[in-house]
Order: sequence, then structure tokens, then C-alpha cells
Amino acid sequence: MFRKKICILGAFAVGKTSLVQRFVQGIFSEKYLTTLGVKIDKKSMRVDQQNMELIIWDLAGEDEFIKMRKSYLRGAAGYFLVVDGMRNETLDTAISLQQRVEEEIGKLPFILLINKIDLKKQWAIESQQIEKLKASGWCVLETSAKTTEHVEESFSMLAVELLKQ
Repeated sequence: MFRKKICILGAFAVGKTSLVQRFVQGIFSEKYLTTLGVKIDKKSMRVDQQNMELIIWDLAGEDEFIKMRKSYLRGAAGYFLVVDGMRNETLDTAISLQQRVEEEIGKLPFILLINKIDLKKQWAIESQQIEKLKASGWCVLETSAKTTEHVEESFSMLAVELLKQ
């Protein structure tokens, strides 16, 4: 069985923990849970006829006062950048995090998840911003931990990329 560590990165309150809970436990809660430091979960899955265990590191949200600890990234095979579609500044945080991860540990497979698609009518992030990132080679998915939209698919897509390494 392959074991791969992945990290979930992003600003505060973008839905990182909700996405992990939906994927690992199949649940969603309206209660906001602040992650302090890191929360680690595991989930086994089958990818391309291979058994894989994802070790998921859900890192505390980042802002101008709290910065990502690079020690949490050690050993990661890939990562998700999560943004809240209703808060444009969370996309800026994700772009900054991606640059820092690349500087600190090199190029790894990653997927940008624009979360809260169930509230898309209220999004502040414009489609042109998303298309620009896609054009630069980023894999971008729109997700909802609440409705489950593209949650399983996003983890499966990253797992497929991890098997290619």
C-alpha cells in the first residue's frame, strides 16, 4: 500500500477542515472549527488498481499574524490550496502560499480548490482570475463541502498525480 502525505493550505475560514471532514468522515457541520496548528486524518482509497492511504495534514489558516510553518510541509507528496470564493483576498493568500511552498520544498503536485460553490452567486472571485490561473498551468476545481460537489473528485485527482511520482 502506498502512503502519501498531503497538506491542506489556505487562509482562515475557507473550509479546509470542512472539506477534510466531508472526504474522510462524510459529514458536514455548519459550526466553524478553528484549526490550531495541524490536524491529521487518514483515509484509504483505491486509485488505478492501487491501494493508497492519504495522510491528510489540515494546517491552521494563514493571515498576516499566523504564518505557515514549513516544518509541517516536510515529507508532503502534494497539497491543496483552498480559497473561499466569496473572499478575493483568500485567493491572494493561496497564490502566496503556493510560491512559498515551491521555494521551501520544491515543485509538488497541487490543486487549487475554490470552495463554497453552493454560494457561487455571492462569489467575489471572478472567472477571469480563475481562467488566468488555469492558463498558467494550475489545476483548479470548484468545490462545496456542504453539498459534496467535487470533494471526492479533487482528492482522487491529487491521488492519481501522487501515483505518477
